[in-house]
Amino acid sequence: MAYTTDPIADLLTRIRNANSANHDSLEISSSKLKVEVTKILVREGFVKSYEVVTQTPQDKIKIVLKYGVKREKAITNLRRISKPGLRVYCGKEKVPRVLRGLGIAILSTSHGVMTDREARHKGVGGEILCYVY
Repeated sequence: MAYTTDPIADLLTRIRNANSANHDSLEISSSKLKVEVTKILVREGFVKSYEVVTQTPQDKIKIVLKYGVKREKAITNLRRISKPGLRVYCGKEKVPRVLRGLGIAILSTSHGVMTDREARHKGVGGEILCYVY
């Protein structure tokens, strides 16, 4: 596996590509941040399920994608916001709303990785990782 400088962008791109190709599942190398982002995608209903597969030298995350009855995609778009070359942060007053609440923003806060709704509820801001809708 090649080394990437932006593992979250790699995760989002792999999900986007598998979704575009109508694949049922995908595997990606695991990290704590990737697992947390995947948990949020499952909890919010964008992905069907995930499983961490223990392997050497590095664990993998197996993600099962979600489709509608006629194979409609549950994920329309994934956008990376904060990049290694340009970090994007927001205060607790300026937590973004994606598509007026139809999508989610995933934030990395001092209280862990959470959605925009949870960050507003807890009154925290942080780094905006991505938008999902």
